[in-house]
This record gives sequence, structure tokens and C-alpha cells, in this order.
Amino acid sequence: MATLPAADDRILSVGELARALKEALNESFPGVWVKGELSGFKHYDSGHMYFSLKDATPAVVQAVMFRGNASKLGWVPKDGTEVEAFGEVDFYAPSGKCQLMVRTMRPAGIGALLLRYEELKRRLAEEGLFDAARKRPLPRYPERIGLVTSPAGAAVRDMVKVLRARWPGIGIVLAPVRVQGAEAAGEIAAAIERFNRHGGIDLLIVGRGGGSLEDLWAFNEEPVVRAIASSRLPVVSAVGHEVDVTLADLAADVRAATPSNAGELAVRDAAELRRLVGTRTDRALRDLRRILADRRLRLERLREKYGFRRVRDVFGNMQQRVDGARERIETAARAAVQDARLRAEGLARLLAPRAFLRRLAEQRDDVALLRRRLEGVTVEAVHRERRRAGSLADRLRALSPRAVLERGYTLARGADGRLLRSPEALAVGDAVTIEFARGEAETVVRRVRKGGEHGEEDRRG
Repeated sequence: MATLPAADDRILSVGELARALKEALNESFPGVWVKGELSGFKHYDSGHMYFSLKDATPAVVQAVMFRGNASKLGWVPKDGTEVEAFGEVDFYAPSGKCQLMVRTMRPAGIGALLLRYEELKRRLAEEGLFDAARKRPLPRYPERIGLVTSPAGAAVRDMVKVLRARWPGIGIVLAPVRVQGAEAAGEIAAAIERFNRHGGIDLLIVGRGGGSLEDLWAFNEEPVVRAIASSRLPVVSAVGHEVDVTLADLAADVRAATPSNAGELAVRDAAELRRLVGTRTDRALRDLRRILADRRLRLERLREKYGFRRVRDVFGNMQQRVDGARERIETAARAAVQDARLRAEGLARLLAPRAFLRRLAEQRDDVALLRRRLEGVTVEAVHRERRRAGSLADRLRALSPRAVLERGYTLARGADGRLLRSPEALAVGDAVTIEFARGEAETVVRRVRKGGEHGEEDRRG
């Protein structure tokens, strides 16, 4: 006889009971493998799969596999196929039934392979073949890529298509091998070793298309895993679909989700790279033009400042002095030559013809000597004036306000632009412009401290 609940017992609503069942099932069965035969299998246009799992017992488990997981199967389920399905048990409230939410599914009968897989994975992991520290970066711009795959499968066509589309000039060398069957592992390992031995390749892609665990088993064989791990060339593993994980994937430097993805990882997109270079070039040119315009404006402002105008005036005066000295020296030299010529002509008239010729020759020698002396005096005078002008220029540069500013000093100007030489001209709140060797800063006086006789701060009072 049923017992009525006590008056203080809580009565659950249908929704509350459904939520409680859902939470209990999710906690108790967060992920289970279920082996059974497919029955009532339906694959809708939406991509979702609905079916039942049954075995020799009268029990039946309803199951659903949504499109995202169903698209990764790599094989076609059908009624009567014995499968192993992995997922979580869920309570579907609208229909009031429990069902298995399948995440992945495989044909049954591969338990022995899985044991071999796990044992080899454990042993190679202990040797460090899967350590992240062993992984090497892929070359940024490879010139030639080696492909180790079947020459007849869709995988090689996908890889070549993607590689050519992204980097048309890439060199591709194919090592045709079997990727399935008893001889496949030996051929794959031998091809990897040949590429390493002969060189000329920057990167290897090793892989095939999707399939069952048995189809992909060659990439779980120890010779293939060790060949990948010992390769001097970086290796991209592209085996099956994203859901398939082989030991070759774990040993490779980079694992690609699919063969097409391997091509995307191996080379950069040339069109995108050209766009990036063009964008950065345009940006650099704009920045350079802006910087040059700014520097030109600053230079013009500096040139108009009083100190620089004075420097230009001093150099102009010095140049005039040098030009005047040169003119005076040349005038004196011409006068000396002219005087010597007149003296020679007067003496020639006083001498007899024979003596005249002898005396003329002597005078010519004297004139030549005098000319050489005058030229030496002229050159020395010019050099002396130039040295003097250079010395004056050096002194002027040393006294230039720019040179002082370059040594870390600054100039202070009041609001009217005049130089400030003492704090007596300032009051609190006055605006002051501080001029540096490169640039200016605006500030406001917060406190005024007057100096003593020798510049020390006056602390009296």
C-alpha cells in the first residue's frame, strides 16, 4: 500500500523533477563508452544523426549525434553496424526520455588496437619523444617542401592546391608512399629518412586523409614515430581529420587538423603578405613625411631666433674682413711689382747697351726673386687671416647659446619673450617659457627665491 507524503514534504513540479533527473544523469554519466548495434538510424539534412543502440538484451538506448560531431566521423554509419559510441547521458525533458549525447563514434572491434596504441604511447612518452621542449618552429619562408603521402589520395591534391594558392613559387617534392597496410609504416619511415639524408628541403609534411583507426594505423607504428622524432627537418603531421590523433601527430613539431590545414601552416599567404608590406610601407612613408615636415618647421623657427641671426651676422662680417685683407694684399703686391718694373726701366736707360743687357738680366732675376717673395708673403698673409677667421668662428661657436644649451643648460624667457637673468623680474603665477637645446616647455612660477651676492639662495629673513 502506497504511503502518502507527510504534510511538510515538498511536492516537486514536473519541470523541477526533469531538471533534477538531468543533473543526476550528467553527474553520474559525464562520459561513457557504449557498445551496441545501430538501429533506426536517420541522418537529417540538418546534419544531425538520430539512432538507437541495442544488443542481445531487450534493452535499447536512444542516442543523438549533432552536426558538429557527426561531420568529423570520416565513415558512414548504417543500421546493423556494431559501434562503440562515446558521450554523456542526458534527460531530454520535452519528450521525457533519457538519451546518449554522442560526441564520437567508431566501428567496434578495435579494442586490441587501442591497447597497443596506449602501451606504445606510454612507452614513447617516457622516452621524451612527445615533449614540448623538442618541438621546433617552422621556417618562416620555406623554399622547398617535401610531402610524404600517397600520390593517389585526395590529401596530396588538397595540400598541393593550398600550397600553390598561398605561395605560388613554392617548390614541392613528393615522396610517394603507401599510407595504409602492412608495408605502409616502413615506406613512410624510409621516405622521411631519405629527405633528411639528401637535404634540399626546408620542411616535411607527413600525412593522409581521414579514415578509421585501422586505416590510420601506419601513423601509430613505432618506426614512423621514431623517424619523425629524429628528423633534422621540421615536420608537420597531417593525418586524418581534427578528431583523429595519432602518435605521429604527438611526435611531429606541428600537428595540422587536416591536410589542407597543413598547407596553410607550412607557408604564408603571399597576397596577404603583400598587402601587409604595402600597408606598413605607406604608414612608414607618412610618418617619415610628417617627421621631416616637423623637423623642417623646427629648424626654420630656430633659424629665426635672435642668437642664430647674430651668428650669421658675425660670420658675414668675418667674411668681409677676409675679403678686404685679400684685396689689400693683392693691391700691395701689384704696387710692389710695378715699382720694381719702373726701377728696372730707369736703370736700363742709364746703362750702355751691353751693360744694359747684363743689368737687365740681373734685374729680371731680382724681379723673379721679388715676385717669389711677394707670392710667399701673400700666401702667408692669406693663411694667417684664414686661421684668424677660423679661430674667431670657433670662439663664436663656443659662445653660441645653442652650444650652451647642448651642454644641458636652458634659457628662461618671460611672457614678453625677453631673457630672464634674475628672479627679481618674476612673481608667483607668471608664465615662463623654458628653452632647451631641442624644444621648449611652458611653465608657471610657483615660488620665487632670490639669490645672494654669489648666486647662493638668500635665506635671510
